[in-house]
Amino acid sequence: MDDGSAETEALIGISSEDGRSHLDARNTAAEFKVYKRRWFILFVLCLLNCSNAMAWLTFAPVADQTAQYLRVSLNLVNWLSLVYIVVAVFFSLITTWVLDTLGLRFSLIMGSWLNMLGAILRVIGMLSCIPERAIFPMVMGGQTLCAFAQPFVIFAPTKLAALWFPDHQRATANMMASMANTVGLLLLLLYSVFWVLLIYDIHATIACLIATVGIRERVPPTPPSASMVTSSSEPFLQGVKLLLTNKAYVFLLVCFGSGIGVFTCFSTLLEQILCVKGYSNDFAGLCGAVAIVFGVLGAFLLGLYVDKTKKFTEVTKINMCLTSLGCSVFAVVSQLSEQKFIIGAVCAWFGFFGYSVYPIAMELGVECSYPVGEATSSGLIFVSGQIQAALYLLLLQALAKPMAESPLSVCATGTDANLSWTVPVLVMAGLCTLGTCCFVGFFHTDYRRLRAEATASPNRVTDHDCAFFLQFCV
Repeated sequence: MDDGSAETEALIGISSEDGRSHLDARNTAAEFKVYKRRWFILFVLCLLNCSNAMAWLTFAPVADQTAQYLRVSLNLVNWLSLVYIVVAVFFSLITTWVLDTLGLRFSLIMGSWLNMLGAILRVIGMLSCIPERAIFPMVMGGQTLCAFAQPFVIFAPTKLAALWFPDHQRATANMMASMANTVGLLLLLLYSVFWVLLIYDIHATIACLIATVGIRERVPPTPPSASMVTSSSEPFLQGVKLLLTNKAYVFLLVCFGSGIGVFTCFSTLLEQILCVKGYSNDFAGLCGAVAIVFGVLGAFLLGLYVDKTKKFTEVTKINMCLTSLGCSVFAVVSQLSEQKFIIGAVCAWFGFFGYSVYPIAMELGVECSYPVGEATSSGLIFVSGQIQAALYLLLLQALAKPMAESPLSVCATGTDANLSWTVPVLVMAGLCTLGTCCFVGFFHTDYRRLRAEATASPNRVTDHDCAFFLQFCV
């Protein structure tokens, strides 16, 4: 598919040879070690990502009912999700600096405390003893604190994978941490808003305590791979400059960021799109859950495949093409009534190929931008996605026009929610397809981190004190 494929195959072959003539004596005698506590840190990050995702879209699957309960308009309810995007746009660059400068441990603990405080404030705001005029401001305040926590935990998977995991486990570790965010979305679809708030509060508190007490090291005692030995990450501002002058990275930044924006719109607006055609909130939640379950399954399979083959570019391009196909089909079938099976199948397709490619694309961003810090490269992609998501949401909501008659509508807020989404979903499919075509046609890159490891890695990676955890050792 591009010039890097054959070269990557050669690099993989080189890295597997025991007697590489180009290694110096020090590296040849050396041996990288990995530590079983990397799985504990991964578990903590998964817990944080899961709980934070539950906060992000708590109200989106039941937007019309939330508007009734909080006595606000549907647009204000949408801002409970949009606040994450606004905070990400203005706060993410600071977070990437924190991750790459102050370290993973500080970032995870800071994120966990913001997450917990936001969860507690949201629950308090929903109590019956709170004055009516204070309910929405308190819920929004808690949501905003959780939004500040999101960059700390959602930028961390690539950093954790690079710091603690060997090269043959990085994509899998990134997949597990990233998909925990998606699992959080699944959990919130299974419960009512009230139970989600309580469960999320407990979940966030446990995650905060475990992170604060359990994570004690900023970095492992010894590096897990050659890239962590040979890499001297660029200073933050210099790293950003290098990224923005890297042609391959810029295409990934814009095109995959567009994909993130489309998926944010899909997750946020799914219930509003379907209820006008007579589909209940329960069915909309089920569709979201199906997309997530298939997305997690796809991510698991892709993580294993990419760890073995290192075909980051090929996998990303193929998945983006199939996602665009699914988005186009969804734009058509979502406007039909009494087509539950077809809509459910399309959501499964959309999730399997769309959600699953996220961790692979983030690893691809690190590969094409090495030795820039992992948090910086993945963080900018996420920021691009959030900016485009905000623009897309504003555009799609502006294109949704009131319907003169909506006999099939089951939207709880009545005429305020009876909007025609025919044009918006077609525009969403067009944006998804445009981003995919640009990426497939113009993205080509060499895998810089793989190259560094192929020319500088020692013979073996051993799992230090892993006697009782052999099931994790590959």
